[in-house]
Amino acid sequence: MALPTRETFIAVQKNGDGDLTAFKTSSGRVLNYDDALKEVQAGAIAGVNVFKGRDGEFYIRGDADGDPTNNLDALPFF
Repeated sequence: MALPTRETFIAVQKNGDGDLTAFKTSSGRVLNYDDALKEVQAGAIAGVNVFKGRDGEFYIRGDADGDPTNNLDALPFF
């Protein structure tokens, strides 16, 4: 039995400060930041991970694979 394919983020929304606020997945779902964070922590989204910032908050970032074209900031807007 094959493992289910994990979704990926294909587009983002940002606020006026350039902070990521929402994500569109490869299946077309739209997740606000908090919901996306929970799904990344649960391992449901491929190509990203969660890190704890200096401020103690948790943030989503792309996996370090040396390819700048798939960085979250490089994704198209929706």
